[in-house]
Amino acid sequence: MSELVKLKVENGLARISLARPESGNAMSRDFIESLVHACETVMADSSVRAVLLNAEGKNFCVGGDINAFAEQGAPGAFIEHLAERLHQGMKCLASINAPVVVAVRGAAAGAGFSLAAAGDIVLAGEGASFTLAYPGIGLTSDGGATWSLPRLIGLRRTQELAYLNRRLSAADALEWGLVTRVVADDVVEAEALQIAERLAQGPTRAFGGIKHLLSQSFSASYEDHLDVEAKAIGSAMDTVDAQSAVQAFLARQKPKFTGE
Repeated sequence: MSELVKLKVENGLARISLARPESGNAMSRDFIESLVHACETVMADSSVRAVLLNAEGKNFCVGGDINAFAEQGAPGAFIEHLAERLHQGMKCLASINAPVVVAVRGAAAGAGFSLAAAGDIVLAGEGASFTLAYPGIGLTSDGGATWSLPRLIGLRRTQELAYLNRRLSAADALEWGLVTRVVADDVVEAEALQIAERLAQGPTRAFGGIKHLLSQSFSASYEDHLDVEAKAIGSAMDTVDAQSAVQAFLARQKPKFTGE
C-alpha cells in the first residue's frame, strides 16, 4: 500500500505531505495513523527547525472518510477513537519548537479545515475554500476547530461557519484573518516552501518561545503573561543563536543561526 502521509526531513525542514489524492485526502483510520506517526516523528527529531504541511491532488483535505464511518457497527465509538488519534498528532504539531507552514489548495473541509487552521503561517491558493462541514452530517467539530477558530477569527464568525455551514472563499479567509496570504493556485506550494526554508534557517529556539507565548496569551492574565515573557526572553538570550546574533549586530554582520 502506498504511503498515505509522506514525511521528508532535510536541512532542518520537515515536509509532511497528505498523499491520498484520489479520495481528496479524506481521513480514514489508516490515514490518521500515518499522519500521527509523521507528527510524532517530527516532534522527536531535534534537527527539525520548521515544518511544511501540504497535500497532493486538487484538494488539501475534504475531512473524514464518511464511507468508513457508515460501515461501522458502533460509529460513535469509532469516530471518537479517530478524533483522539488525530488530536494526538495535532498536539505534536502544537508543541514542537518550530513554526508550521501550511499550504492549502482546493478544499479544506471538516478535519482538513481544522488541520489547516492549526498552522502558524497559512498560505491559500486563490481557488481554496474552507468549510467546517460537520453540521451537514449532524456532527460537532474536531481537530481543535472550536478552540482555534474563535481565537483566529472571533466567536461570531466561528458561529456563522459552524451553524450555517458557510463555505469560505480564500479571499474571505484572508479578510477574516484565517490565512496569512492568498497566492495564485499554481504557486502555493512554491511560496510556502520558500517561507518554510527561510524559517528553517532562523532562530529556532526563539521561534519556539514565540509560538508558546502566543498560544498561552489567551488564557493568562496580563500580569502573569508579562512575567512569562520576561523569563522567556531571558532564556532566549542564553541561547547560542541570540549571543552570536548580538555579536553579529555589533559587528554589522548578518547573523547565521544554527537553531541552538
